[in-house]
Amino acid sequence: MTSLLSAEHLTKSFGATPALSGASMSVAAGEIVAVMGPSGSGKSTLLHCLAGIVRPDSGVVRYRDRELSAMSDAGRSALRRGEFGFVFQFGQLVPELTCLENVALPLRLDGVRRRQAQRRAAGWLDRLEIDDVAGKRPGEVSGGQGQRVAVARALVTGARVVFADEPTGALDSLNGERVMKLFTAAARESGAAVVLVTHEPRVAAWSDREVVVRDGKALDLERAA
Repeated sequence: MTSLLSAEHLTKSFGATPALSGASMSVAAGEIVAVMGPSGSGKSTLLHCLAGIVRPDSGVVRYRDRELSAMSDAGRSALRRGEFGFVFQFGQLVPELTCLENVALPLRLDGVRRRQAQRRAAGWLDRLEIDDVAGKRPGEVSGGQGQRVAVARALVTGARVVFADEPTGALDSLNGERVMKLFTAAARESGAAVVLVTHEPRVAAWSDREVVVRDGKALDLERAA
């Protein structure tokens, strides 16, 4: 299977503390990969390196045959605005904006006109079954609704890869299941690959494949089997 995104032999330390010690993994187009591991194993650092947020000390990250570390800061920023999407544990929505405006924000930052951006944003809110929160601010919606707004924001640009770091970590099990069901269905429908960091087996169960990070190294369970 051809890789859309790959990491090869990544190392990364923060001061004297090693976070990654030769981690390698790959993600194919449209694939959902769960990155699992105990707290402090390096799984979030691996995600940040894959997304071009953090530069590894050594090793290579490639996206569509482009080496991320060889790109300029502006180039990586443009990649994160257009081809990468992000969903974090607490959503990180802009509290002053409505949910519709939050979803439209990446499009507006990329120069899309307001009316067109909001039309596309409204479509994603509808697909994620939260069109009724469009005019509300993040503080006026439930945690589960807020996470679905974050998913809509991640997908609205037509992202080819969505990075999700503990996306259900702040939700109860019922809301977590609903978010994951809608998130994975929307990603598959749009053709986006997903890199899903989680420590919860019930969340990882929505993935196609699991990679376990332990002591800064990554083990692909499917290939190991």
